[in-house]
Amino acid sequence: MRDWIGKSQTTEDLIAPWPVRGLSATLDEKDPEPKTGDALPPLWHWLYFHDPALQSKLGPDGHAERGDFLPPITLPRRMWAGSRFVFNGPPLRIGETASRRSEIKSIEPKTGSSGAMVFVTVQHTLSGSQGTAFVEEHDIVYREAAKSGETARPPKPAPTDSTWSKKIMPDPVLLFRYSALTFNGHRIHYDYPYVTGVEGYPGLIVHGPLLGTLQIELARRSNPGKMPATFEFRALSPVFAGAAFTVGARRELDGAVTTWIANPTGGLAQQGKITFK
Repeated sequence: MRDWIGKSQTTEDLIAPWPVRGLSATLDEKDPEPKTGDALPPLWHWLYFHDPALQSKLGPDGHAERGDFLPPITLPRRMWAGSRFVFNGPPLRIGETASRRSEIKSIEPKTGSSGAMVFVTVQHTLSGSQGTAFVEEHDIVYREAAKSGETARPPKPAPTDSTWSKKIMPDPVLLFRYSALTFNGHRIHYDYPYVTGVEGYPGLIVHGPLLGTLQIELARRSNPGKMPATFEFRALSPVFAGAAFTVGARRELDGAVTTWIANPTGGLAQQGKITFK
């Protein structure tokens, strides 16, 4: 698998206004109509640069078959483990053609409480007409199939001292709309019989990048006029559809913002940190 390290590909896309309108509505935000030249909000690049895999080339989980760009790891369960961003240039703008260069940076096998895992880190460099906008490192984890009687360890408690917070009800329609906007065919987000019967989870799983988007959205909308310099988030435990979770954010003394996702019982599902320019 290490032969895949250093493999790269470049994709171009038009930063069209419609996906921005769609995500604003999905996040239940009454944003102004997007116009050509407007800056694309951070993390909204996930609305673009999709891989249009042929229907006949999809794997059983709804993702494109492995072994093309991503290595052919045989562990069946795949999850978004986290991301790190450095916003070191002018933002991407609506109406321009942008590019994303992706490179596999590392492939690391590990063993956890649930068995064998493999972490793959992909670095994405996003560029617009004015040069590099930001760099993202995306961690993907592959896990063994669910074992009979397997139960996840309960997460540690989430912080309760938020400066800002927001409740979100992740119903199946929210998950479907986000999957559609991001051209995400992963069945764990919309196929209840599959996610419960095949992958062994108790319900539909809320997308990791959707949770990350909600985290940075709460922070940036609570700090108008400030532009993020860095952002990182790490997934700790899944969040499932059907019960409200909380997005929390806390202003730190150095001006940074710590942010997290608290599951319906108050457990820490995802944590992150934002710094501003």
